[in-house]
Amino acid sequence: MLSKIFVPVRGDGMIETVIGHAAALAIRHTAHIAVAHCRARTEDLMPYGVQLPAFARETLAKQARELADQEEQGVRDQVQTLTVSLGLTKGDGMLHDVASIDFKEENGLMADVIKRNGRLADLVVVAKPDRDRNLGANSLKSALFRTGRPVMMCPQRRHVPADFGQHIAVAWNGSLEASRAVAMTLDMARSAELVTVLCGGSAETKGTTSDELVSYYQLHGIAAQVHRFEGRNPGEELLTKTVELGASLLVMGAYGQNHERETLFGGNTQTVVDKAEIPVIFVH
Repeated sequence: MLSKIFVPVRGDGMIETVIGHAAALAIRHTAHIAVAHCRARTEDLMPYGVQLPAFARETLAKQARELADQEEQGVRDQVQTLTVSLGLTKGDGMLHDVASIDFKEENGLMADVIKRNGRLADLVVVAKPDRDRNLGANSLKSALFRTGRPVMMCPQRRHVPADFGQHIAVAWNGSLEASRAVAMTLDMARSAELVTVLCGGSAETKGTTSDELVSYYQLHGIAAQVHRFEGRNPGEELLTKTVELGASLLVMGAYGQNHERETLFGGNTQTVVDKAEIPVIFVH
């Protein structure tokens, strides 16, 4: 059951998109959104390996604290505005008949904040990495490899479609990661109006077929259809077919190969991370 959604944020311009997508699911599932602003520690902002006079270090520390205070207040104000505009209720999650949200300040690197908080969430929501600004890659990696939870990567555009979550595409190749993705998103599939299983080429050679997955879904009261496709690049085809079929969310297993290997040499997951313009839920 989708009851708690964890959303780490910072002043990077992505707050509206991550909270917007989280809110759409929270309202659909009457879930709670736990927002944590990741405040860098002063020592993490000091020049590494550089000896500074005491007065210079204190001046830099004071400026860092002031900037962090300004960012926190800006984030807090933005979350408050979104709470109202998105129709959420401020609360600690104990009100089970409404979609609620709370905000807290967490000291430390974003990757560490995600590790601490994500393990007791039903879904972790992060922004798509921005390679141009070198932001978000470590956050996504921490969420995927250090929480053990499903991770929704939101596109950099801020608009959330009105039909978000109504049609879900599920990438299936019979792998362990794909199986975990199915099991950990059953509640979202159950609430969707349509579930499409995407299976490409020889992807079913690992033993469990897409037809067997449809039968599994049926046991859970979920009607799913299968769409098979061919293509030299399954990652790109998954994204193309998801959009062509009108699905607003893609669910898939992530990094069946080694993460570093895929990052360096390419792979289906890395292709989706790099090129997705729709929300994607990854499960490793």
